Amino acid sequence: MTSNLSNAGPNLSALVVGGGMITEEVVLPTVLQQRRLGKIANVTVVSRRASTIQRLQKIFPNQLQGFPDPATNDGEASHPDGFREAIRQLPKPGVVIVATPDHLHTPVILAAVEAGHHVVVEKPLCLRVAEAHQIEQAAKSKGAYVLTDYHKRHDPAIRGAKYKFGQGELGEMLHGHAWIEERREIPLKYFSSWCDKSSPFEYIGVHYVDAYYFITGLKPRRVAAFGQKKFLPKHGKDAFDAVQAVVEWDDGSVLWVQTAWVCSEHNSALTNQGLQLLGTEGEYWADHKARNCHFVTQKSGYEDYNPNFFKTFDSWDPSETIDVAGYGYLSIVQGFDDLLQLCRETAGLAEPEALLKRQELLEWWEPKRALPGQALIGTAVNEAVRLSLANDNKYVGFDARMFPQVL
Repeated sequence: MTSNLSNAGPNLSALVVGGGMITEEVVLPTVLQQRRLGKIANVTVVSRRASTIQRLQKIFPNQLQGFPDPATNDGEASHPDGFREAIRQLPKPGVVIVATPDHLHTPVILAAVEAGHHVVVEKPLCLRVAEAHQIEQAAKSKGAYVLTDYHKRHDPAIRGAKYKFGQGELGEMLHGHAWIEERREIPLKYFSSWCDKSSPFEYIGVHYVDAYYFITGLKPRRVAAFGQKKFLPKHGKDAFDAVQAVVEWDDGSVLWVQTAWVCSEHNSALTNQGLQLLGTEGEYWADHKARNCHFVTQKSGYEDYNPNFFKTFDSWDPSETIDVAGYGYLSIVQGFDDLLQLCRETAGLAEPEALLKRQELLEWWEPKRALPGQALIGTAVNEAVRLSLANDNKYVGFDARMFPQVL
């Protein structure tokens, strides 16, 4: 007997767009567990190539539909616009989970919103402020829920900092230092086809920009960035090895963000990461890699083990073998739970009344969720970093709508 923990109301149809690493390791295990718990009705994955769908169906046998169907399509033929047909076919209420490369987010989000669906998108929301405003306007007009999956917001270590700051125990912020660096397998293996269109700052550094904003409520005033290309160009990739940025916020405090994705393949974890903050009344320091838990095995050697992000455990359910848990899981589940509430509160309403109710709920959630108005901050800093790198590391400021401009 499988337990069903969903609240009364319709279940969501889930469409995952993108079949890469994050889909395989985080998104699909989350979605499939939510289906087991009764919140998701059916699961479809759309990718450019049928070979990707075939790989995922082998990993998750008899658990998902795929587009293009590997049974009827050439495995390596490219279907770059297949997501549009998959979105049109998605039953309502539907949630589109966008897990494509960052530079491809916007057309998928806009197509989903236009079709009347809701969205959970892997961070960042998009790469340009103009696109963020376009998404925000479309979402508001349709009453669509568009949540950016900034999973660091759900990390208990970050939530603790937000609580202490909100209680005034850190005083006024002075400065902070964030570091997040990954092994070279990320650009050379998993993102080899598009790492030159991104950077370690855009891919992972933006987590800590959003974390500082989430903790303090402050907005960025100006940014200066620096980057190095030494290792990856020797391996055929015109991409940054490392990027550093200094962000001055509207209260005059400063956050230094250090990122890279060329760490040794022998690093004891995929990601080095942490955050230090100093305020006028207190300090915060957390190594988000070293959680005082490690394994040493013949198979994998020494591993720093973070039980908090996203891990597989024995299931509490006697009818199941495994459960997934962690803040990487909860950040996506928050979107599903919000959408189920939205469905319950609009059930039976005619569309004009339902639209007003959706807009009311979105406005209520806005201060506590990375909806487009909040996700705009990470996008703005990402675009400012690119502008600074392209203009001899000059400072880049922001206008009233967060459009970046070289100072």
